Amino acid sequence: MSAEPADAVARGAAQVRADLERLVRIPSVAFPGFPPEPVAEAAAVTAEILRDAGLTGAELIDIPGAPPAVWGELAGPDGAPTVLLYAHYDVQPAGDEAAWTSPSWQPAERGGRLYGRGTADDKAGIALHAGTLRAFGGAPPIHVKVIVEGEEETGRGTFASYLAAHPEQFAADVVVVADAGNWRVGEPTLTTSLRGLAVLDVEVRTLRAPVHSGLFGGAAPDALIALARMLATLHDPAGNVAVEGLVRQAWDGRPVDQDALRASAGVPAGVGLMGDGALAERLYTRPSITAIGLDAPPVEGAANALVDHARARLSARLAPGQDPAAAIAALSAHLRRVAPWGAALELTPREAAPGALLAGGGPGEAAALRALEGAYGKAPVKVGSGGAIPLCVLLAQALPAAEIILWGAADDAAQIHAADESVDLADLEHATLAQVLLLEELGRR
Repeated sequence: MSAEPADAVARGAAQVRADLERLVRIPSVAFPGFPPEPVAEAAAVTAEILRDAGLTGAELIDIPGAPPAVWGELAGPDGAPTVLLYAHYDVQPAGDEAAWTSPSWQPAERGGRLYGRGTADDKAGIALHAGTLRAFGGAPPIHVKVIVEGEEETGRGTFASYLAAHPEQFAADVVVVADAGNWRVGEPTLTTSLRGLAVLDVEVRTLRAPVHSGLFGGAAPDALIALARMLATLHDPAGNVAVEGLVRQAWDGRPVDQDALRASAGVPAGVGLMGDGALAERLYTRPSITAIGLDAPPVEGAANALVDHARARLSARLAPGQDPAAAIAALSAHLRRVAPWGAALELTPREAAPGALLAGGGPGEAAALRALEGAYGKAPVKVGSGGAIPLCVLLAQALPAAEIILWGAADDAAQIHAADESVDLADLEHATLAQVLLLEELGRR
């Protein structure tokens, strides 16, 4: 690695931080019920920051039914590849201010970390992109497109619909999604797989109405017991998902340490983990099924009666490449097959999103791994994400020839979506340098 990119990024680090702090001060929550003015302000400030960084044509584009997106292009040398840089300026609500050590909308540094809502998710991505452009003095060695949307956290998908309708606008050889980060502070990380999501409500009805357990218990079927029996069949005795038709894949990236997982998840001593085989596969490339909600009589005030109906909401995380509709169909068929006593079922599909294998082992991924090693001074690792990022999947579908690089400045201590969200300032500088090195190498390709 030449000293020039590192020096350029180091010179711009103070401005990257200033850009991030400016954005964090704007409570750009795009959920219904929150004021729209801060969201509009964040869009305008994002465009201003990018213009100042050299993206002179940065502008707001109207997204019907959603906050505006910020868009801009910067031409590189003839014949150079095109890179699309993505981030989002909307954030989660701050929640209970009493849970924050410092005010959520006032950036504050402690121990080398910058605290405030959006510092990691995902206003750091905007600052990172601006810092990358500044390092090249507004003249990158490749064609650059930048898109920053304003409703990612809401999950409404309005911007995704716009992207799907205008694939030519976003066409690129490499897409850089700065909405992830390192598995641990200072450990360079590339996210290469995403699990999908399928949510299904199952309602069980066994009686026309509740009836006295003393008069009818032992013969009349209880709906809650029926539902419990059905839920118990979703996993084998070891805790592996036991639903036929759900896909499993192998994992070849970084393994997951069991002790670290137990500590991070808060699993008490003596409580075992679910499933068998490699932990990373269980978390990244195999399905999981969780009952995330249950409608049944509460214990407090419960009548001594058989339950006539009960409902559960099941959330299935899917292996990358699993069709969510096929997963819903497989889960539904399983539930119908195991329903006891002829219980009546009502199955209602809810949210669904496919997963994806990103980067794909091509030259873009190889360049990204070299860029990470050059920026951090150590070999990077590949990890998967157990959560769904629908936009990455949409980008993969809309731009099938593009490689998608998912990285960023977050880490295991970032506490995104929670109180005291933060970003490590050293990692933010390293992530900016990695992106500069990536664009520099792509320009030489």
